[in-house]
Amino acid sequence: LAMASQTVIMIQPQFSAAQQPGEWQTGLLNACSDCGICLCGMFCFLCLNCQVAGDMDECCLCGSSVAMRTLYHTKYNIPVNFCSIWCCSPCALCQLKRHINRRRVMGIF
Repeated sequence: LAMASQTVIMIQPQFSAAQQPGEWQTGLLNACSDCGICLCGMFCFLCLNCQVAGDMDECCLCGSSVAMRTLYHTKYNIPVNFCSIWCCSPCALCQLKRHINRRRVMGIF
């Protein structure tokens, strides 16, 4: 009866995928890049709020919240700037919707 030699693995192989920091594809005040979203955000904020929430499979009441934007920041590794939410909520929501639309066109949303 021959015994096969057994190798004992002492260290497991590691896989590290450090995600590169992301960035917004349009600026906070870059309303002209999509006038339809801008008009919707300025004159029907709640409608745009519900569209964004629907895009992210979240409750309509959460669309413009800090939690919703934080979720998006985390998912796409975009640096957080909460001042944009508190100083100009419509602009921040429009920026988020433009980013979602562009990612969807690129097939990465």
